[in-house]
Amino acid sequence: MQDVMTMNAPQMNAPQIKSGETAQRPLPPMLTFAMAASAGLGAANIYYNQPMLGHIEAAFGTGIGGLVPTATPLGYALGLFCLVPLSDILDRKRVILVQFGLLALALALAAWSPNGWVLVAASFLIGVSACVAQQIVPFAAHLAPAEKRGAVVGIVMAGLLSGILLSRTLAGFVASHYGWREMFWLAVPMALGTALWLAFVLPSSRGESRLGYGRLMLSLLHLWRELPALRRAALIQACLFGAFSVFWTVLALRLQQPPFGLGAEVAGLFGVVGLVGVAAAPITGRIADAKGPQRVILLGCLLVLLSWMILGLWPSLVGMVLGVILLDFAAQAVLVSNQHVIYALRADARARLNTLFMSMMFLGGAAGSALAMLAWQWAGWMAVSALGALFALAGLLLQLSARRPA
Repeated sequence: MQDVMTMNAPQMNAPQIKSGETAQRPLPPMLTFAMAASAGLGAANIYYNQPMLGHIEAAFGTGIGGLVPTATPLGYALGLFCLVPLSDILDRKRVILVQFGLLALALALAAWSPNGWVLVAASFLIGVSACVAQQIVPFAAHLAPAEKRGAVVGIVMAGLLSGILLSRTLAGFVASHYGWREMFWLAVPMALGTALWLAFVLPSSRGESRLGYGRLMLSLLHLWRELPALRRAALIQACLFGAFSVFWTVLALRLQQPPFGLGAEVAGLFGVVGLVGVAAAPITGRIADAKGPQRVILLGCLLVLLSWMILGLWPSLVGMVLGVILLDFAAQAVLVSNQHVIYALRADARARLNTLFMSMMFLGGAAGSALAMLAWQWAGWMAVSALGALFALAGLLLQLSARRPA
């Protein structure tokens, strides 16, 4: 893997960042925009399948429809664990470009899938390579001056979250009018075009650590043991992302039922509604810079719990819209605040800290997706709502326990 990542990649005329050097001047706005947009374009690939589940089940059966949205976040968690730490020892730009190339190959495999099991395998590989989005976020934190780090991470996360939400809108539209395979074919040139764009604008920046890959991976265990703030942030985020994934996994299936009777295109439009929540990312980043993140985390956990109460007890389109706005806003506010916490812990290990944090978060998301499908098949929307509320309550209790005096 190291040999692959260190191959000669196009340098264009991008600036060079020396090992160990942290930028003291604000990032150029166009570079910040490029990192935000590319993070969104990378992360979007994880969620294309969710509004298309009805079409996929029609092609390959209900069993495959349940496995696809679970395989993708599991692959993402594996990619986070195995690939994201490479940015602490290799050139970050080259790692990002290679991963976008691998993502394009995985998307082509999904589009070609002759049967459901190939699609499940391709979905897993899409998840593995789409973790490129989480290479970009700590890179932005590395380039930003310390006093602006929360704001920069907030902007990049706003781009990432916009990609996640709009991916559902795009996929729902394409699947309804052209087919689910065409959505994956469309994503291939999007991934390759993003790689070409970043080849021109990203600076080269080699990771500060001089560990070999084996010792680098072993250091993940030491970081997890030594940093209780990391463990707490990761576990809280796993719970809230589980609550988030419960909703988005089952949404398309719920909207097909009475009293809605709506298709994949409308399910995708809920991504546009969720864009209201993206406003939380830059706002909470600035609040975290100024006043600290812990109050935002506590309030966000409470609001996620409230959103599931609305979703479960108000069975109407208005209730769904209000619930998803609140759910997205609160989940993203907590995410940016927890990232502010972890990026301040160890400047030389930000990629590894992000690995541990996001791996745990996406394991929570995978658990949410899998349990949501079981709850849906067992007792429908009320069971799904109870499950989402339980995830939110677990995150709230973790945050409250952390606030007790020693």
